[in-house]
Parts: sequence; structure tokens; C-alpha cells
Amino acid sequence: MIDKSKLAEANAAHADNLQHDYDALGAHLARRGVDIADVLEKACEFAVAVPSWGAGTGGTRFARFPGKSEPRNIFEKLEDCAVINDLVCITGEVSPHFPWDVVEDMGEVKAAADSHGLTFGPVNSNTFQDQVGQAHSYKYGSLSHSDKSTRDQAVAHNIDCIEWGKAIGSDVLTVWVGDGSNFAGQSNFTRQFERYLTSMEDIYKALPGDWRMFIEHKMFEPSFYSTVIQDWGSNILAAQHLGDRCFSLVDLGHHAPNVNIEMIVARLIQFEKLAGFHFNDSKYGDDDLDSGSLHPFQQFLIFNELIDAEHRGAKNFRPEYMLDQSHNMTDPIESLATSAVAVQRSYVQALLINRTELEGYQDDNDAMMASQCLKRAYQTDVTPILSMARFKAGGAIDPVGFYRSLNYRDTLETKRPASANPSSGIV
Repeated sequence: MIDKSKLAEANAAHADNLQHDYDALGAHLARRGVDIADVLEKACEFAVAVPSWGAGTGGTRFARFPGKSEPRNIFEKLEDCAVINDLVCITGEVSPHFPWDVVEDMGEVKAAADSHGLTFGPVNSNTFQDQVGQAHSYKYGSLSHSDKSTRDQAVAHNIDCIEWGKAIGSDVLTVWVGDGSNFAGQSNFTRQFERYLTSMEDIYKALPGDWRMFIEHKMFEPSFYSTVIQDWGSNILAAQHLGDRCFSLVDLGHHAPNVNIEMIVARLIQFEKLAGFHFNDSKYGDDDLDSGSLHPFQQFLIFNELIDAEHRGAKNFRPEYMLDQSHNMTDPIESLATSAVAVQRSYVQALLINRTELEGYQDDNDAMMASQCLKRAYQTDVTPILSMARFKAGGAIDPVGFYRSLNYRDTLETKRPASANPSSGIV
């Protein structure tokens, strides 16, 4: 989707300055005992998946404002996802959402992804809204509904998602439900959770032998009094109940304000139940803002725990990294590209932590020096490493600047006329 000759020309204008900045940072890191080439290699290996639905314009609780030339189906979403990966070279995996991304022949979806050099990550089921023609409504719940026929319908959909996922090469099913209640006394907490677990047992039994299941929790919305899987506690209890191939997914927006998310990550790692992440940012709740746009230090602290787990050789540690954002003010391609780099930045900064020093300060109960050890890594501007990683991989030194020079949306206006139902973006 991107003219490589134009990209090379744009990169040439920045290459000399990049090399100068990279060499200067390398000299600085060398004085700290860090080989910049080693860090660059790991930066090049880093990857974070993009959500198919994130390629479209999101909405608010009151309205949705469609964007220019936004994708109307999975094939056009893949086109945009390919552009993002061409820009940043770390987003080669796409996470689809069903039934939004279902077509009659899923082999065509796999072929389209292959043609763009993309693969598929976790597949996501949708029982939080009714689909055209379904027999039973999810207004009062899905996997935990009081009516068994409704629960069976939701279970069947998740099993269908596994089959669609197999056709495109995925090996993970992510399950999030909007089940809960809005009034005290509306639901019996215990019976509702029991019904959820029974439904999830049926889905878990349908998993192929090499598949994993991820459970996503959310403290509120669309249910505001209670939700069935409301926090990491209920999440890990359900994952432990279901089996060794079920894990707890952490969405950065699905926590109460001021919750210590990095500690939750550490606990899930310790008990071998960390599935991975939906990266985003928030101010008030589940805001789905661009990753690192408000709380980059928190994101860095999360990666501190992840790098620590790698350093220790934690068991069953293979987290999946994915963005999960809703863009109603920006071009989704720009936001997803910028967010992917922001997540990569936190990872690279965490690589700069001197683990030996940090552990020594912790053992000596030296709070100030332990904090300074973290801050020294966090305050290091690793932009030259990130830019060099993109440059070496064939991406853009200046992703947003180069993307804007393409006038990508304008070139697609005829091909992608506005649609009232584009099957992308979260309202």
C-alpha cells in the first residue's frame, strides 16, 4: 500500500540526523554499561498486534462521527493495518472480532492477510450486542443469562469463533462479556457467576489442543451496578477454575481509578495466569485513549514487571501484546501507529533498567536509590533507537509525517464511499 521509493526518499531527509542522534545515545549508554546494538536488536524483535475494529472511527455514548474513507469490511481493514505495519514495522499481527469480520469464505481473509504480509492474533467473540437474525437477545446477559437457550446460543457463537480462527491461523480465543446488572437485587451474584463458569467450561472443552483462552474483565459498562467478571480477582478465579490453557487478559482501562496495575501484572505472572494486554490509556475509566498519551510512566512500570519476568525466567510467560483503542478525534492509522511506537518505547526503556543494581537497592531497602534506578531508565530518550529500528526494518523514520504526505484517505474516497454500517470502530 506504500510506495517504497517515496518512503526511501522521505527517510533520506532524516537519515543523517538519525545516525548522529543514535551515535550520541550509544555513547551515553556505553558509559552506563549498555550496548546500544543489543537494545536495538530487541527493539527490532518487539511486536504488538492491532485490533481490526480499531482501523475504523470509534464513537461516543451519544454519537458516531464517521471518518473519511474508513474501512467498511475486513478486507479494507487489512489494507489499513498493512499501512500501519509498513510505517512502524512492529504491527504485523491483526486481532479480528467476530461476527464483524466474518465472511462466507474465511480462506479469502487468510489470503488477503498473506498478500499484505500480515498474520492473525487472538480472535474475539461478541455476545455483548445482538446480531441480525439471532434468536435470543443479550440485553440481560449472554454466557450468564438466566435462560439456558440464550446461554447455549452464546456458547455456540464462541465455538464458531474458534472455527473461524482456525481458518485464518489463530490459536487464541478472547472472551469478554457485558453481562451484569444495573440494579441492586437484579441478579444473584453467585448463581450468575456459576452460570458463566458452566458456559465457559463448554467453550473451553471445544478448544483445539494447541489453543489458549483469554478472559477479559471490566469493572463497568454496559452494566453499571455489577459485572460478572468485574476485576482481576474474578478473572483469575475463573481462569484457574477452567484449566491450564485459560489466562487473564489485562486491559489498561478496565480498572478502578488509581489501581496499581503493575502489581496486578506481577501477581498474574507469579501464578502463571498472565494472558497479555490490551494497551490503551484512560483518564476517567474505560476511555480507550491512545496508549501512553496520559500515563507513560505507568506503562513503563508495567514493562518493568514484564522485563523482570523475562530476567527471572518466569514459568508459562508468553504474553500477547495488542492495542485496543477507540479513535473518534484522530485518523485511526495515525493513532495506532503512534500508540504502537509508544508501547515499544516503554519496552525499550524498561530494557535499560540495571537489574542487578535495582535488586541490590531493593534488598537493602534503599527506597530512594531503587526509585532513581527506575527513573534513570525512564527518563532516557530512546527515540533514536525506535527510529533506527524502523529504518533498518524498512519503515518510516517519521511515521506520521510520511503518512500525511501520502494523502492516503483522499486517494480512497472514490473506492470507499461513506457507509452507515462499516463494521469497524467501537460505539
